[in-house]
Amino acid sequence: MWKRRGSIRAIYQPLDGRLGYHTPVIRRVFAAAPRLLILVSALFLGASYFTVRFPDVPGAGIGSFVSTFLIALPALAALLAYLGPAKAALAFLALAAFGYAIETTGVVTGLPYGTFFYGDALGPKLFGLVPFLLPISWAPLVLGAVAAAAPRPSYGRGAARTIGWIFRSAVLLTLIDGVLDPGAASLGFWTWPEGGPYYGIPLSNYAGWLLSGALATALVLAFGRRRWGRVAPPPGMVDSAVIAVAFWVGVAVFSGLLFPAVLGAALFVYLLHRRLRLRNSGKRRGGAV
Repeated sequence: MWKRRGSIRAIYQPLDGRLGYHTPVIRRVFAAAPRLLILVSALFLGASYFTVRFPDVPGAGIGSFVSTFLIALPALAALLAYLGPAKAALAFLALAAFGYAIETTGVVTGLPYGTFFYGDALGPKLFGLVPFLLPISWAPLVLGAVAAAAPRPSYGRGAARTIGWIFRSAVLLTLIDGVLDPGAASLGFWTWPEGGPYYGIPLSNYAGWLLSGALATALVLAFGRRRWGRVAPPPGMVDSAVIAVAFWVGVAVFSGLLFPAVLGAALFVYLLHRRLRLRNSGKRRGGAV
C-alpha cells in the first residue's frame, strides 16, 4: 500500500558461492520498509505511553475509536484492492460476524478461551457483551496474519498448501495475542477473573486463539479462493498488523511487561520481513505493490 522510491535488493544474496547475509537482516528489513509505515508505527508506539499513563483523560474514548480505525485502514484498503469491492466487503462482514459470534460465545460460556468478560474501556457493547469496536480491531490482525503466512503462489497446490497456510496464520495470530492480551488486560479492556500463569491469563486463551485463528483464516481464504492461490497478497495487507504490534509493544514496555515486549519486538521485525517477501513476490510477477 505504502511505497518507497528506489529499488530494493533481496535480503539474501550469494556470497563466495554460498548463501549468506549481504548485510544484517534486521537492518535490511528496516531499510526496505516504507518510511511512512515506520513513522506511523513509531507514532503509535509513542501514543501507547499516554494510553498507559493517562487512561481516563477526557476524550480517551473518542481517541480509541479514531486510532482503531486508522490502524485498520491499510489492511482494509489492501483487501479492497486485492479482492475487489464486493468480495472484500463480504470477507470483512463474514469476519465481523464470526468475531462477534465466537467472542459472544466466549463471554457467555467460557469457550474456547476460558472465562473472561469485557470492561467498559472499549466502549458500547453488542447485547452488553462484546464491544462494537471488535471487528475493526480484530479483522485487520487476521488479514495481516493471512498475508504474512502466505506461501509463494508457485509453492504447491491443493489441500496441503491451504492447511499449512491456515496453520501458520493461526500460530502467528496466537503469538500476536501473546503481546496484545497482557497489555489489554492491564488496561482493563477485558478481565480474566480466574487468572492464569501468563501475566494472569489462562493458557486456554491461546488454545482458543489457535482455533479461532484457524477458522478465521479459512473464512478469509474462502473469498476469492482462486486469487489467493494464484497471486500473492499485497504487502499493504500486513501494515495494520505491523502498526498494531508496535502499539502493543509500547503498552508492554510502559506497563513493565518484559516478555510481551520482547516477543512483540521480534514479531514486528518478522512482519516487516514477510512484508518485504510479499513486495518482492509482487515485483517478480509484475503486480502492483
